[in-house]
Amino acid sequence: MPWACWGEQVQRQWRQHPDELHVALNQCMFSHDETTTPLKLNDPTTATASASDPLALRFVPQHDLPADTAYESYIFQHKQIPTRNNAHDFFNGLCWLRYPKSKAQLNRLQAQAIAQDGVNAHRGVLRDALTLFDENAALLCAPPLIWEALQHKQWHELFVTYRDSWKEARCVLFGHALLEKLLQPYKGITAHVLCLPMPSLATDEEVDTWLCHQLTVEWLTTKPFVPLPLSGIPGWWAGNQAPDFYEDKKVFRD
Repeated sequence: MPWACWGEQVQRQWRQHPDELHVALNQCMFSHDETTTPLKLNDPTTATASASDPLALRFVPQHDLPADTAYESYIFQHKQIPTRNNAHDFFNGLCWLRYPKSKAQLNRLQAQAIAQDGVNAHRGVLRDALTLFDENAALLCAPPLIWEALQHKQWHELFVTYRDSWKEARCVLFGHALLEKLLQPYKGITAHVLCLPMPSLATDEEVDTWLCHQLTVEWLTTKPFVPLPLSGIPGWWAGNQAPDFYEDKKVFRD
């Protein structure tokens, strides 16, 4: 539901022109909240980009991406996002719309790593972490006892003993591949949660600004993630109120 204000608007436009998802995303970019300004991002051309250094960005068709140019480098250099007409790029586009500063920061770090090391068969520690976060991350604002149980994979404590404490928690999905998986949900869908409790932030813009400042090279190379099976969260999967739901070792692994 938190994605609906973006997704429903884009989807309506996309259905009218199924071969032009990029157009639907651009239209949503300009019309959301009745604004007439382009999407503003942290300036990815400098290493000290901040929210005060905006840069306009737009979506373009996939064929605009030259065959000899890395996707991340193209976005960084041209401030354009090549977009295919599929669900994966639909959710990627929504993430750019909802969390532009954080997406721009991820792109900047990817592009800098490619410029330094080139595109190789193995991405390396930093690019692996960036890709994992971009594709499959979630953020969690929760009481300390939930965090402690999650970090130690104490699934029974996390979802049964402390079940009532989840009323005070907020799980924010970020990864666009993670969102795509939920189109056909299965019990084993697992998010990689940023191993840093998100403060209690009221708006998407506040979340975006906070997250953007956490995404540094030094921190990401430590792979600061912890797995969270989404089906375990109270209210997210039918039947998970039964304690034996969490005995499934294929999902809730030691």
